[in-house]
Amino acid sequence: MATFDVINMEGKKVESIDLDDAIFDAPLKQGLLYEVVKWQQARMRQGTHAVKSRSFVRGGGAKPWRQKGTGRARQGSIRASQWVGGGTANGPVPHSYDYPLPKKMRRGAVRTALSLRAREGKLLIVDSLKLDEIKTRAARKVLEENLGLKEALIVEKKDNETWTKSVRNLPTFQTLDPAGLNARDILRYETVILTKAVAKEVEERLR
Repeated sequence: MATFDVINMEGKKVESIDLDDAIFDAPLKQGLLYEVVKWQQARMRQGTHAVKSRSFVRGGGAKPWRQKGTGRARQGSIRASQWVGGGTANGPVPHSYDYPLPKKMRRGAVRTALSLRAREGKLLIVDSLKLDEIKTRAARKVLEENLGLKEALIVEKKDNETWTKSVRNLPTFQTLDPAGLNARDILRYETVILTKAVAKEVEERLR
């Protein structure tokens, strides 16, 4: 079992917690991280790119000249792709970039990313994240002054509204529900923060 210090919102150690080595001290698999992050970025693409083919360009319904006898190459429409103002041949069309990826690979990438941050000393476990009211200034004080962070991914339950709504206006911090934890977001931020309860939930989810 991997042992982590549990700190409070003032940045002081209050206890220790043991977490599963298979999740928080897993071997680094760079190829797995690459494949999963590439898949995540691909499925985020809108795929709305499009150009007009000859059938969508206005005009060009009649042959510009007769088929034979003019000495010029035969043409069927002035909106063919070789004409200025004509349609584009074989251009991009709207489509999805998503492709299937096994769930085991996705979970394995999350384990690898969490373990990487743990080895770097950038995985923080806090006992709780509780604010008396929704106030961005209070959240900034906890994160920047008490914990000394410039940016972080905070994994916390979305029903903790006083915290999630206080953090959402801080541009370098993101709060993410444990159900949506993913490799890309872990790697995007220098530090990952888990509450003690969420760490146990993540441990159960990734077994």
